Amino acid sequence: MTVAIVQFGGSNCDRDAVRALSHLGIDAELVWHEEDLPEETTGVMLPGGFSYGDYLRAGAIAANSPIMAQVRDAAESGVPVLGVCNGAQIGCESGLTPGAFTTNRSARFQCEHVYLRVENADTPWTAAYEEGQVIEVPIAHGEGRFEITDEEYDELDADDRILFRYCDENGIVADGTNPNGSKGNVAGIVGDSDSVAVMMPHPERATLPDIGGTDGEGVLYGFA
Repeated sequence: MTVAIVQFGGSNCDRDAVRALSHLGIDAELVWHEEDLPEETTGVMLPGGFSYGDYLRAGAIAANSPIMAQVRDAAESGVPVLGVCNGAQIGCESGLTPGAFTTNRSARFQCEHVYLRVENADTPWTAAYEEGQVIEVPIAHGEGRFEITDEEYDELDADDRILFRYCDENGIVADGTNPNGSKGNVAGIVGDSDSVAVMMPHPERATLPDIGGTDGEGVLYGFA
C-alpha cells in the first residue's frame, strides 16, 4: 500500500505530504511527473507548490504532464486521488474535478489559518469528521478563488459534492469568512466519484502537533 506523491517542477509541499502521511502510518513515495506510477500505488496525492512557476494558469501546464494520464486512469479505477492547493489547481485543469481556481479577490498571496466547515461527512476525506464540524487549517495561495458556473455550482451543492466551506470559528459561512472570494465559500469538492477530491487549504500542514495542530489529519485518512 503506497500513496504516490507526484512531484512537478516547482512543487514545494511534496516532502511535507510524505512526512504527514508517514506520521499517520501511511506509506508514501515521491514520484517524478515524467515517471510512471508505481505498480503498488493505492493512492495519489498532487501536492502544493508552484508547478512551472504558475505560468499560463496555475496548474495548467502540470495538468498536461505525462503522469497525469495515469492519474486519471487510476482515479477512474477507484484509486483515491487528492489534490491540495497547486494540486487542486492541477486537478481542476486536468478534468478530475469541475471548476477552476483563479486569482484571489484581494489580488494578493495569502498565508494564514482559516476555519472550514465540514459540509459532507460521508466521503473518504471527511469520514473522520462530523457534518457541520469546524476545523482549522492553513492556506497559502495567490490563486485560490474557486470559480464555476451557477448551474454547475447548483449541481455540486445538490449532489453533496462540496466537502468544505470557509467559515468562522462558530461555523458561520459569510462573505467576511471567505479569504479568497471563492464561489459559495467553497474550499474543497469531490469529483464524479467521492474518491477524488481537491481542496485549497493544506491538511498536511495540520497533522503534526508540534507545528500547528492536527485538524487536517482526518482528510489524509482518506488514503488509509
